[in-house]
Amino acid sequence: MEMAINWEDAGFSKAEKHRLQDLLEQGLSAVLKLCAAADQAEVSLSLVTDDQIRQLNRDYRGLDRPTDVLAFAFKEENPREPRIIGHEDQLLGEIVISVERAQAQAVEYGHSFERELLYLAIHGTLHLLGYDHQTEEERVTMRTKEKEVLTLISN
Repeated sequence: MEMAINWEDAGFSKAEKHRLQDLLEQGLSAVLKLCAAADQAEVSLSLVTDDQIRQLNRDYRGLDRPTDVLAFAFKEENPREPRIIGHEDQLLGEIVISVERAQAQAVEYGHSFERELLYLAIHGTLHLLGYDHQTEEERVTMRTKEKEVLTLISN
């Protein structure tokens, strides 16, 4: 699995970036393994501010508010997203996470920032693989996968 991180939110030290990258790679690899996806998959991950994700949310989803995570799957056809021409099968897509939302939600849910960031990356990766939570059945399936991945990582 190949993962490139765009550190838009520059509030991380070099040591924090290294630690977070290792954690995120572990999480994304666990999702791919659990979902029997290609081990050679490539994912781009951007850690951004609330303002940056709000603009993306507005432009691509028509919702003018910040959100915690957005996933742009390269294999999916969506008229509101840019068309990717000539992409390889292993390019899954891009995950965008608001660092501010992750920090606030970590406090709200009573766990660490690292755990929340990992959860959002797992959630985004599942979206890239086609999982969703629009219906109750989809929500249950997706939550089950998220828990399975977190369990895989903690063992």
